[in-house]
Amino acid sequence: MEHEKVIEAVSICKSFNDPVKIEVLKDITFEIKRGEFVSVIGKSGCGKSTLLYILSTMDTDYTGKLLIDNISMEHKTEKELAAVRNEKIGFVFQFHYLLNEFTVLKNVMLPGLKLKKLSEEELESKALNLLKILGIEKLAAKMANQLSGGEKQRVAIARAMINDPLIIVGDEPTGNLDSRNSQVVFDIFKELAAEYRQTLLIVTHDNSFAEKTQRIIHMDDGRIVNGN
Repeated sequence: MEHEKVIEAVSICKSFNDPVKIEVLKDITFEIKRGEFVSVIGKSGCGKSTLLYILSTMDTDYTGKLLIDNISMEHKTEKELAAVRNEKIGFVFQFHYLLNEFTVLKNVMLPGLKLKKLSEEELESKALNLLKILGIEKLAAKMANQLSGGEKQRVAIARAMINDPLIIVGDEPTGNLDSRNSQVVFDIFKELAAEYRQTLLIVTHDNSFAEKTQRIIHMDDGRIVNGN
C-alpha cells in the first residue's frame, strides 16, 4: 500500500450566517497520500485556516465528508474526535503553545502521556530520540521559556511527532521565524517526509516555503483553484 490515503475531503462546504449567509468554503475535494509534503496557500480570508480546522476535526460544522485514515468523521462524538486528534494528528502552529512550567522533554512527552499507550520511561526515551533527530537533544532539561523562537518551534515539531501521527498539520509554522529558522523548519519537514514517510499539510503565507514543497494547493475565495 505505497499510496494509501491519509486524509480525504469530499465536497466540503462551510458557511457563516452573520447576519447574512457567507460561504467560506465551496465544494472542497482533494486527498493527501502517505508521505506527501503539501502546502496550502492563498491570500488572507480565502478559507485556508477554516479548512485546516475542519481537516483536523476541530470544526465539525460543515457539509460534505471528511475521511481520516479511510474512516469517516461523520457522527463522531467530541470524545471520539479528541481521540482521533491525539492519536492521528500532530499540530504545529505559528505560536508553539509550549508550557513554560515544564522542561523541553516534558513538553514533548505531554501528548504521549495523554494517549497512555507507552510507559513514561518509553515515552522519555522516544522524546529524547525525537529531540536528537531535530538536533536539539542538548535542550532536553531546559525550561521552555529559556529557548529562542527557532528552538521552540523545533520542540513543537518533536511534540507533534511523539504519538507517531498519521499527519502533521501546520498553521503558519514559520510565521514568526526569520528566514534562517524558517529554512531549518522547512528542512526538518522535508526530511520527515523523505526519510520517515511522514505526511505533512502546511498552511503558509510564505510562497518561497510553499514552492519547495512537493505539492501546492492554491485557494482563492473558498475554492481550490489548483493543486487538488
